[in-house]
Amino acid sequence: MKNNPQLLHISKEVRSALISNQPVVAFESAVITHGLPHPINFELAQELENIANKHGVTPATIALINGVIRVGILKEELFELSKAKEVHKISKKDITIATVNKWSGGTTVAATLLICRMAGIQVFATGGIGGVHRNTQFDISNDLKVLAEVPVITVCSGAKSILDLPATIEYLETMGIPVLGYQTNEFPAFFSRESGLNVTLRVETPAEIADVFINQIRLGFQNALLITNPIPESQELKKSTIDGFIQEALADAKNDNIHGAETTPYLLDKVSKKSSGKSLTANLALLKNNALLACQIAVELSVRTKKKEITI
Repeated sequence: MKNNPQLLHISKEVRSALISNQPVVAFESAVITHGLPHPINFELAQELENIANKHGVTPATIALINGVIRVGILKEELFELSKAKEVHKISKKDITIATVNKWSGGTTVAATLLICRMAGIQVFATGGIGGVHRNTQFDISNDLKVLAEVPVITVCSGAKSILDLPATIEYLETMGIPVLGYQTNEFPAFFSRESGLNVTLRVETPAEIADVFINQIRLGFQNALLITNPIPESQELKKSTIDGFIQEALADAKNDNIHGAETTPYLLDKVSKKSSGKSLTANLALLKNNALLACQIAVELSVRTKKKEITI
């Protein structure tokens, strides 16, 4: 998509990197606006961009500012988003409405993936993808549908552990989305390294990930390649521990009549409080770890692109 300042604005740094086939990694912004408290959210956003810069990768934090889709936003804009009290959480269904109504907001995994496709970015790092919510067959995150439609490498720590992970894995399977485990045979459970659920394939290096993605593009498949990267062992919360907090949070959500888009931020906040902040610390650790892996993959892809192994 061409750089249209009225709808889509790609920063000079990101555009220059894309044109010259330099590595670029996209970051979502819903984690800034709705996932973490201020000022931790702003500090985290800066740290993710710093990780990219240190590894020779151009960071592309994606958000909407006054109705304009921004791919790469200024530090001052990040700060304003991080402290705004009335700001929108923007998924696929909201993007067009946001551009008409001049909304500012943070993009979910689904919205960020779609904007990556518009801009031509091939690697995206997040925390955990959305999935199938517990105790319902209808509350399914739009993240899963968009992952089936957008050919972008998506690095995550599995799906958020507040979700129904077996059902989420089944949905990914149904939609034909390959799930690669980075140095693991198991689908990570966000705060925990283990879930008891298998991935499609275990890979050991960023180069292997690049190989799979290149052949996926060559074959014309239009789905994402989902890379699941376990939280560092030193920062994980054991599944038996976190599951107890989640069950308590789910009961609270039922009592407070929480549903729909409000569910995930509500549950994450409750789990953080019940774990005395340990889940928040774990969340920050996995986000940084995913950013690092995404940067390594982006560098590999950049080398392959320059060798004409893949065309963006």
